[in-house]
Amino acid sequence: MKRRMVSLLAMATMTATMFAGCGNSSDNSGSAEQAAPATAEEIDAEAAAVELPEDTGKVLNIHCWNDEFQTRLKDHYPGYEEVDATHGKIGDVEVVWTMTPSTDNAYQNNLDDALLKQADVSDDEKVDLFLVEADYALKYVDEDVTIPLSELGITSDQLADQYTYTQSIVTDSTGRLKGSSWQACSAGLIYNREAAKEVLGTDDPDEVQALVSDWDKYNETAQKIADAGYTMCSAMDTYRTYSNNVSGPWVQDGKLVIDPNIEKWIDDSKTLVDAKVEDTDDLWSDDWGKGKNPEGKVFCYFGPAWFFNFCLNADDSASIASKGGWGYCVGPQSYFWGGTWICAATGTDNANLVKDIILTMTTDQKVLKDIAMKDQDCVNSKTVLAELAGSEDGNIALLGGQNPYKQLAEGAEKIDLSNLSKYDQGCTEELEKAMKNYFLGNATKDEAIAAFKKAVSEKYPDISVD
Repeated sequence: MKRRMVSLLAMATMTATMFAGCGNSSDNSGSAEQAAPATAEEIDAEAAAVELPEDTGKVLNIHCWNDEFQTRLKDHYPGYEEVDATHGKIGDVEVVWTMTPSTDNAYQNNLDDALLKQADVSDDEKVDLFLVEADYALKYVDEDVTIPLSELGITSDQLADQYTYTQSIVTDSTGRLKGSSWQACSAGLIYNREAAKEVLGTDDPDEVQALVSDWDKYNETAQKIADAGYTMCSAMDTYRTYSNNVSGPWVQDGKLVIDPNIEKWIDDSKTLVDAKVEDTDDLWSDDWGKGKNPEGKVFCYFGPAWFFNFCLNADDSASIASKGGWGYCVGPQSYFWGGTWICAATGTDNANLVKDIILTMTTDQKVLKDIAMKDQDCVNSKTVLAELAGSEDGNIALLGGQNPYKQLAEGAEKIDLSNLSKYDQGCTEELEKAMKNYFLGNATKDEAIAAFKKAVSEKYPDISVD
């Protein structure tokens, strides 16, 4: 399969953060020349004509940042056998897991290095399959390090039950899909039921939703919550709700643009922090996580369905989740957060196995329903979510038996990625750092914005920040 060595050499010489930042999908300054877009019919015709060669690989190398996908494969992929923490077997193929944490861009740096060497290493060392997240998926989409799913013989009919946004995010400039996800990560507001009953007089999801259905109502309700001795949430919790509803991407015509909805997040958050309604705890910090237990006195978190299983400590008998004490509603605006996409690496010698893993884990409705029920995930199947929404199978214990799948499915239909860019991860990180100083009173708003722009210009020197 043809390889763009120019692009791969660029990966080696550019810093990972620079490589991540290339504007919107039509602004790929680090990419090689792209072919003209193909029609859906042409791509399907290509896929239907594919005859994959027999697999020759004895090792399936998978690159990821944690054990989430490993757990999904172990629990739900037929024939997978666990050997140890970093090894498994599928038939006579050894599965080798390379897990590099995302901290300080380490996962992407390690993956980039492995993909750069792909043509020069032995077959047993080649990357066969790797995972990407929404914030940087575009980094890999328009490069020849990923195989179009059509070149694996996967047609649009096989993917027709997926949510559109989950495909848009991994579609290259020629119209070819470069990955597939088992998740549909629409998100909402996860609230403390006991606190809701105490302060608002109800923990019913519809009634709570009415009290937080736009930002004015949310701010009014948040003040009531604070007056009763609770913290509403961290200002960092609400950021993605605002940022998912911007009117344009971070970079437009080569210039950094701070969208009015980002300005609104800054101003609203400052007001709420000054009023001691919200705090400024960093996501995933111990202080931020205090609200998982009743004594933490935190009213809500903003998050998607993967939050249920990964972030609320349901296995801890002292947690709110263990007692079924959370509720879910959409909140002020529909948005999404995260998601994991499976990509086939160019150069794999296990194309048939990679194809089967992608189809089984992201399109098999029985597997997807099992994932939803075992892992409380919001899966990427309209049919499965509709079934769950209309059945007790969709009831979730840590939500007090509430079934959130109708709201999650409706949210997934509303997700708009037209303003997504390759700058999102870096701009988000730098904005939150700079604005925390402002929220805490350590800088004026103008000083914080200046610090943000300076950090962006250092991370992405090709962008004009003036």
